[in-house]
Amino acid sequence: MKFGLTSIFLTFVLSSCVVSKKKFDDMLAQKVKTDADLQEKSDKLASLEDSFSKLEENYKKSIQDTARLSADLSLNKKKLAELDANYQQLNNSYKNLLANSGKLNRDLNQQQQQLLTIQQNLEKTRRENDSLSTSLAEREKKVTELEKVLANKDKAVQDLRTKITNALLNFKENDLTVKVKNGKVYVSLAEQLLFGSGSIDVDNKGVGALQQLAKALKDQKDIQVMIEGHTDNVPISRKSQYMQDNWDLSVMRATSIARILINGGVAPQQIIAAGKGEFSPLLANDNSVNKQKNRRTEIIITPNLDQLFKILENN
Repeated sequence: MKFGLTSIFLTFVLSSCVVSKKKFDDMLAQKVKTDADLQEKSDKLASLEDSFSKLEENYKKSIQDTARLSADLSLNKKKLAELDANYQQLNNSYKNLLANSGKLNRDLNQQQQQLLTIQQNLEKTRRENDSLSTSLAEREKKVTELEKVLANKDKAVQDLRTKITNALLNFKENDLTVKVKNGKVYVSLAEQLLFGSGSIDVDNKGVGALQQLAKALKDQKDIQVMIEGHTDNVPISRKSQYMQDNWDLSVMRATSIARILINGGVAPQQIIAAGKGEFSPLLANDNSVNKQKNRRTEIIITPNLDQLFKILENN
C-alpha cells in the first residue's frame, strides 16, 4: 500500500494537479493504514529480538545447570566408591564372623543390620546416580543442539555477509559498508550513492548497487530485510502536503529502495520500510562531514529464528 501511495503522491507532485477531497481522503486513509502496518511489523521485530535475548539467557542457564549436574555426578560417584569400599569391608567382617559363629552373635547381628543399611544406601545412591546421568545426558543433548543451531545461524550470517560484500565489490568503501553486528548483517549506504539532496528518487548508480544487493538476497527465503532511512538535522527546503519534515523524507526514501529490491526479486513479505529521520545519527550534527555521514540508508538483514524458538519451547 505504501508503494502505491508514494507513486500517487509523486505523480500528483510532479504534475501539479489538484485532487478531489474524496481522493485525498482515500489516499490519507491508505497512508494511515500503511503506517499502522509498519508499526505492527516493527513491534513484531522488537518481540523477535526480545525472544532471541531470552533464548541466549536460557542457553547460558543451561550451561550453568550442566556444570552443576556434572559436579553433582562427580560427587555421587565419589560417594558410591566410598560406599562400595565400606560394603566390602563390612562384608569381609561378616564372613569372618560367620567363620567364628560361636562368637559375638550380637555383634554379628549388628554388622548384618549395618550391612543391610549400607546396601540400601548403596542402591539409593546408584538410582540417584543413574537419574543424574540421564538428566545430564538430556541437558548435554539440548545444549549441543542449541550450540549447533547457533553455530549454523552465525555461519549463515557470515556467509550472507560475504555474499553481499562480493556483490558490492565494485562500489567505493566511502559509499557503502557491510558488517555483522548482534547476529545481523548491516548494509549502510551513503546518501551520495543513492539520492540527490532532498530527493526520494534513487540515482542510477544507486539503482545498480541495490540491484546487485537484490541478486544476493532474492534466494534467501529465511531472512527479514529492514530498510531504515536516516537524515541529518537540516530541515527540508521544500515542504508539501505529503512531506513535512525529515521523517517523511526518510520513510519515502526507504520505500523507494524497497521497491527496487522487490523489482530485483526480493519477496515483499520479507521487507519492512521505515524511517528514523534525524533521530538516530551516527555522529553529532555539528559539522558538514558528520552531517554527510548521518545522511544514509541502513539495510538490516535478520535471519529467521523459528528453529531457535522451537528448541526453546521444547525446553
